Amino acid sequence: MRKPWIVGVLLAAVLLGACGDPSSGAQAAPPPEVPGTPVTTQQRAPASASPSAAPSAAPNAAPAKAPSVLYLGDSLAMEAQKVLGRELRGGLRATYTSAPYSGTTLCDYLEGTGERSLVPDGDKAAALVRRLRPDFVVLQFWGNAWGYTPCMDGITHDASPQRYFERYAADMKRLADQIAGAGDARIVWVLQGPDPITPDRVRRVNALYEERAAASGELVADAGRAVSAAGARYSWVQYLPCTAYEHAHGEYCTQPGRDRTALHRDDDYLHFCLAPTTSTPKPCPVRSPGILRIALEITRVIRENP
Repeated sequence: MRKPWIVGVLLAAVLLGACGDPSSGAQAAPPPEVPGTPVTTQQRAPASASPSAAPSAAPNAAPAKAPSVLYLGDSLAMEAQKVLGRELRGGLRATYTSAPYSGTTLCDYLEGTGERSLVPDGDKAAALVRRLRPDFVVLQFWGNAWGYTPCMDGITHDASPQRYFERYAADMKRLADQIAGAGDARIVWVLQGPDPITPDRVRRVNALYEERAAASGELVADAGRAVSAAGARYSWVQYLPCTAYEHAHGEYCTQPGRDRTALHRDDDYLHFCLAPTTSTPKPCPVRSPGILRIALEITRVIRENP
């Protein structure tokens, strides 16, 4: 029983860093060691249904002013980008732009990082805020812990947890300050779900997000709770009981006979897309309950904080 778990975790780690972040447009496959670099896209409602398309699950009540939302992040954010855009447009009439990049962490979106960043200058957070003037900037980062991106200067959680958390907190402040200096957008820090490799790491990363938001008036969206078992926020699970919406839309309740739905594939313990990860980064192409749950929580927070 132990061997499949170890192999699966190692595979998931590779996928998260190298090719786990789907892009928002077609592109050639990147070399194995280089993440995909999606082009910034302002998403509009699709003209025809796709495998992952579905009626919005968000309530119909929209805020008086339709918000403008910018979504940045790593692979967990990237696989969710189209679903989040659908929920924000359908539920809030939002204008929505996504600019995710594979394998990134907070420092990649900082201006002034130059060649040490995986994000080009035009897609830095502050640059996009100046150009798009969004009302909200949603930041979803699992917290690159393996030193995959050069801007982390080789600091990894495994080698030095204290340095890792200190650096992560410092990058949070720098990024928030740059966003604030570029416009009037409110930041939404997305809390992550359980980490099967280092459970306490993601708990502490989430605590940093919450502390930052509480001290600054920024927002948090606890999307991670939506993909965690009741009463066991930081215990990893592959399946959860189907919600009422998932029961009503059978494609989202993957095992109705057992009243449960899949959050992860058997071979990928970190991502929520139920399609295999490919060498060509792209948004999740199939309906995936975990992604929808995450998108609904982010949408709820924006709706309730006009």
